[in-house]
Amino acid sequence: MHRDYELHPTPPSVADYLRLRAESGLSPKTPEQAAAALPGAWASFHVTHADGRTVGMGRVLGDGGWYFHVVDMAELPDHQGRGIGGELKEALLRRIREAAPPGAFVTLLADAPGRPLYLKHGFTETAPGSIGMALTL
Repeated sequence: MHRDYELHPTPPSVADYLRLRAESGLSPKTPEQAAAALPGAWASFHVTHADGRTVGMGRVLGDGGWYFHVVDMAELPDHQGRGIGGELKEALLRRIREAAPPGAFVTLLADAPGRPLYLKHGFTETAPGSIGMALTL
């Protein structure tokens, strides 16, 4: 990651979380959703630029034993291509490797633009053996 950036082992603020989701193309969330979600993560990281702005984030939801799900991977479009996504992914995987017992299962839902990054970090597609399913309430 470029020297103008700093990785922090904490979640972004609610305002930065909402802004990062909106500006990076993720689905919008409400302040109430963000306030409940951020402290519920098993692990969180965010990246700031030298100008003080939060420009990237990533979180893991998990049970601490064997199941971990990567969520909220986002970086601002004007900061892409500088290693932020890779550094966030590595930090999250490092945290899991350090804390989880052997056999940890790490999952994520990969949108098309993020697939090359995930493949580069050892993720594989699970279909047709299993497919992701979702229900929005």
